[in-house]
Amino acid sequence: MRCAPSAGAALVLCAATAGLLSAQGRPAPPEPPRFASWDEVNVLAHGLLQLGHGLREHVERTRGQLGELERRLNACGAACGPAAGTAAPPQAPERPIPAADEAPPNDALGSLQMQLKAQNSRIEQLFQKVAQQQRNLEKQHVKIQSLQTQVDQLASTHLDLGIANPARGKRFPKMAQHKDPAHNSSRLHRLPRDCQELFEEGERQSGLFQIQPKGSPPFLVNCEMTADGGWTVIQRRQDGSVNFDQPWEAYKAGFGDPQGEFWLGLEKVHSITGGLGGRLAVQLQDWEGNAESLQFPVKLGGEDTAYSLQLTAPVASKLGAAAISPSGLSLPFSTWDQDHDLRRDKNCAKALSGGWWFGTCSHSNLNGHYFRSIPRQRQQRKKGIFWKTWRGRYYPLQATTILIKPAATAAAAAT
Repeated sequence: MRCAPSAGAALVLCAATAGLLSAQGRPAPPEPPRFASWDEVNVLAHGLLQLGHGLREHVERTRGQLGELERRLNACGAACGPAAGTAAPPQAPERPIPAADEAPPNDALGSLQMQLKAQNSRIEQLFQKVAQQQRNLEKQHVKIQSLQTQVDQLASTHLDLGIANPARGKRFPKMAQHKDPAHNSSRLHRLPRDCQELFEEGERQSGLFQIQPKGSPPFLVNCEMTADGGWTVIQRRQDGSVNFDQPWEAYKAGFGDPQGEFWLGLEKVHSITGGLGGRLAVQLQDWEGNAESLQFPVKLGGEDTAYSLQLTAPVASKLGAAAISPSGLSLPFSTWDQDHDLRRDKNCAKALSGGWWFGTCSHSNLNGHYFRSIPRQRQQRKKGIFWKTWRGRYYPLQATTILIKPAATAAAAAT
């Protein structure tokens, strides 16, 4: 098997394939053509993404080692230069300096330093290529996840018609017994409107369910069942596996993995609340193991209002309201390609990261950049996930979860 000498990722994949063929001792028998499943595409995307991370880390380590070697050579050149130009004492010609202690000639040292600089330049070019490839892989990974979510939604429609989906058990193996989306497919007459209705009908196990709010197609949600009712998870951040710096359409439709990091989608959240409001719960966690939980009443408008979040005065002040009316404040949602924040001189989503209900850019952003460790530079930290009134403006949080439960009046009005 011959492999073209292209990028490092292609070499690694090609070598792995060649190793498998050689281990079998003969070429693999031809198989009938088939389409790759979504699980296989996901595995490939995750593998390529991990390969990009590995190549990048290797280049960074190599560059650091070469930099350290170059600093040592520079120090040696400064210390050994005069020694190389000093003549040996004439009175002791019979005691030559051992070869191991001789200082290298200046021209040899300069040549070695030039080689190191050339090698550094090549490594820098490779580093830039790896970084670009990693960005491309991350974009492709997000696109795959978005397509998979759309396929799941189409499959859920077929479930209502009594058509089974055999691939569902593969996608959610841990929840196959009690929390499989097909778990509530027996309700062929009507799916539950939201997680709260599931709770009222006796469901007490949290997990993944199909729901269908009034006037909306069915879709998959994560239900969190607590003592006070059924909550729908609309956002989760925990490991940085999903890029949240997305445009308006992505935040409208939703993205990510329901079993990991994800954003449910503004249109889905609006359909759950029915435009009549409900309660929003925010769960925060820092890097020291501390946790904070907040709940407050909200009302989410439709796309014609830029999915504005209407808040009462006490809560609005915590989210960056410059001026609050007695009835509260309406905060529109903003992304880098659709700026609706309250700052006239700045695009908060572009200056920071992610899409959010920005007030003045400095009070909260739970969809910011995920840092696996706290950066030293203050300018970087402000782009992270933060909630100012808890850990401060420049503390990037480790994990967040946002949940919503429609008001009782909303459920009654939809009946």
